Amino acid sequence: MEKLVGKAGKGGGKPSRWSGVPRWARTCTIFGAVLMLLSGVVLVGYEALLARYEGAVGKADLFGDQAAGAQERKSDVKGPLNILLVGIDPRKPEDRPLADSIMVLHVPASMDRAYLFSLPRDLYVDIPEFGKAGYGGGSGKLNGAMSHGSVVQGQNPSAPQGFELLATTVQNVTGIERFDAGAIINFTGFQKIVDAMGGVDMYIERDVKSEHREPDGTHRKGNPYGEGYIGPQAEYKKGNHHLSGWQALDYVRQRYPKNGVPDADYGRQRHQQQFIKAMVNQAFSADVVTNPIKLDRVIRAAGQSLTFNGRGNSVVDFAIALKGVRSENVELIKLPGEGIGTGSAYRGERLLPAADDFFTALKNEQLDAFLLEHPEFRNRNK
Repeated sequence: MEKLVGKAGKGGGKPSRWSGVPRWARTCTIFGAVLMLLSGVVLVGYEALLARYEGAVGKADLFGDQAAGAQERKSDVKGPLNILLVGIDPRKPEDRPLADSIMVLHVPASMDRAYLFSLPRDLYVDIPEFGKAGYGGGSGKLNGAMSHGSVVQGQNPSAPQGFELLATTVQNVTGIERFDAGAIINFTGFQKIVDAMGGVDMYIERDVKSEHREPDGTHRKGNPYGEGYIGPQAEYKKGNHHLSGWQALDYVRQRYPKNGVPDADYGRQRHQQQFIKAMVNQAFSADVVTNPIKLDRVIRAAGQSLTFNGRGNSVVDFAIALKGVRSENVELIKLPGEGIGTGSAYRGERLLPAADDFFTALKNEQLDAFLLEHPEFRNRNK
């Protein structure tokens, strides 16, 4: 395991097989698949930590239920489940938010595995009318739906309100009738979480150079003679590495062929999925779950990075329901797509017809059979 140069810190044990782990840790409840996207949160069956985490997580009306006066759902969390997870970079309060990463986690009725797929942020879609924001509807890139929906008259834009329009748009694209939960994830918060865990072990599938960072983690200087940046670049070599928080976040942001990502945003989607799965493995490691101080740091960092809505069910409710899902049972999915136009005529991305077959299989709970017939939809780490 190679440790890349940088302020990565210590830690990063191998995924635990629970041998030698104390009983209190063996009996902990871990957020299973949702853990991956709720920023690597570890929930243990210890009342004080549960209360601490539940209080730390941001809460907001992401689906418009509360504004409509809907009653909170009190039933148990049962599958099948569809969870929408949206990653954003922090912006100035007066700037409209853009959805930089859009992922859907599908958990079948058996509640023992999950499927994770990403939608291109540049996917060219029809965005429906949204009266709350005074938006009349139109066509554009998927990440713009959050921006259009975030407008609040006389106030700063609202990311949770923008999430509502984005969720409706994603439902129209995928045929998913209703999301059971959703979360907005602050990408910069990932860095704090990874550092709280002592770094993350990850396989890097190809040599990649950073567009934004120098080898010591400082930001590259802007090009005084044109676009882009100048100066030395951080490098991520193919193979197994131990990444610090800034390195992990920097690596999953890269999307330019000139920097070693020939499939552009589709490659970035794959790297983000791989990173999230690596975070899960790290959260399961004995180095985290048997260290109360480190565990508490991870919980607090995750809470500060997340806004969650379970449509009447809490984070803890989902933790209990998804305790049987483990990272090795999460299938990473790549949807086929292509660009619309090139160069200055580029309009965005579109999904190929086979993606509709995937969405039909998802709706009919037939994803296992679909993936046997279409192995090209599986995102492989190596």
